[in-house]
Amino acid sequence: MSLRDRVLDALQRLVLAGDPTPTLDAVAAAAGVSKGGLPHGLVHRALAETDAAMATAAERGTAAATWLRLSAADGPEQAAARALLSVLRVSAGGVDLPPDVGHAVRRWQSAIEAEVGDPVHADVVRLVGDGLFTEALLGAAPAPERVEALIAHLLTGTSGGGRESAR
Repeated sequence: MSLRDRVLDALQRLVLAGDPTPTLDAVAAAAGVSKGGLPHGLVHRALAETDAAMATAAERGTAAATWLRLSAADGPEQAAARALLSVLRVSAGGVDLPPDVGHAVRRWQSAIEAEVGDPVHADVVRLVGDGLFTEALLGAAPAPERVEALIAHLLTGTSGGGRESAR
């Protein structure tokens, strides 16, 4: 069983056993992993998958649209992120994200900026993606039609508005 699956199973067991807000210590113990590696393992996996998709999209000139579509995705990745977010939210000590996260976000921002040709426009695209991600994390993943409408609106006249970019 993967780390992600062990953590999600442990979180589910704890919540179903009556602890709606288990701590990182409790989840780590129930999953049989160290507390320090708990969020970082999940973060690194999600980071690698997103980084690969964004690198491919940047090569194709579709980084902005890909960012928005990835941000609105719903599925197992989002379930894991929602579960992890709920644990982090109630963790008294908080969690420091690995430096790789900041480096990756800057790479993605640069790819979007190179595509749309304006740093402020790139910020708007990235921040809209962040908002879509937050909606998905909260359990209300945006409808694909809405995401496509946002892409059309934000990327009209740029090279990144095409349909060929996918997850």
